Amino acid sequence: MDFGLVLQTDPPASATVALMQRAEDLGFDYGWTFDSAVLWQEPFVIHSRILAETERLRVGPMVTNPVTRSLEVTASTFATLNEMYGNRTVCGIGRGDSAQRVAGRRPTTLARLGEAISTIRGLAEGREVSMDGTPVRLPWVKDGRLPVWMAAYGPKALALAGREADGFILQLADPYLTAWMVDAVRTAASDAGRDPQDVTVCVAAPAYVTADDSPEALAHAREECRWFGGMVGNHVADLVARYGQSSEAVPEALTAYIEERRGYDYAHHGRAGNPDTAFVPDAVVDRFCLLGPPSAQVEQLAELRELGVDQFAMYAMHDARDATIEAYGAEVIPAIRG
Repeated sequence: MDFGLVLQTDPPASATVALMQRAEDLGFDYGWTFDSAVLWQEPFVIHSRILAETERLRVGPMVTNPVTRSLEVTASTFATLNEMYGNRTVCGIGRGDSAQRVAGRRPTTLARLGEAISTIRGLAEGREVSMDGTPVRLPWVKDGRLPVWMAAYGPKALALAGREADGFILQLADPYLTAWMVDAVRTAASDAGRDPQDVTVCVAAPAYVTADDSPEALAHAREECRWFGGMVGNHVADLVARYGQSSEAVPEALTAYIEERRGYDYAHHGRAGNPDTAFVPDAVVDRFCLLGPPSAQVEQLAELRELGVDQFAMYAMHDARDATIEAYGAEVIPAIRG
């Protein structure tokens, strides 16, 4: 199993770069950042610094989208970084939540997302693609390689990821839902004539390492990570609007908890103490996140690995960020890798 670190690009950018350097030293394989141009600093500028200051870390957004930058600009950005630093980028992509909604727009369509996956990958790898009927190629790209990993929850998005994407990003760590969604992605890949094992599975969720499993320690960790249930809830609300609260298309284990959701202010997006996430039950925080001492986290990660998860990408937005990163490097990652 690979490990990734997910950070927001809050200023100063140098702090993000330094944390990614430390993550590489501790055994992390991937460095991911949010991509929401209004809420945080421009990630690709910072990605260039991260790549320059590390040797093997693979770097990308979790996740970009097909709308806030044109497809050829996104592809050219990745191709430029790869030319400079040796094919060490990965494109995480989705429909666009905060990046779109904070600017008054809705997330884009799955049709547009599917087009973006093939277009960005094709251009970044030096192939000619058709853009609105015009053949386009980046003539300076030589030996480019860009895996494109798609974030998804709903049945149509999961099917698209299985058909088109190199990897699948699932932003929660609940074993039951992970099994259900990985099966959906790999079934779609098989139906499309692909080898299902060729689709990399990345689970991304907060991890909070505590000194012990006392009720007090777990309660504090839970409060620091409750924001994540609200973030996931934005996507779940879209699924409920499409499929209903109770539907065979989407497990109730995913949709039921947002019944008490009452709006969402993106000013607090992805941050501990988000006042719009009080509706998230304790049980959902426990299911979606990894909370507790290293031994408990190793146990849950081993279960995810058995379900076919290739990477755990750790969100580190809480008051024990540095301590949790260090604990993963010292205890969790070595235990998983034997």
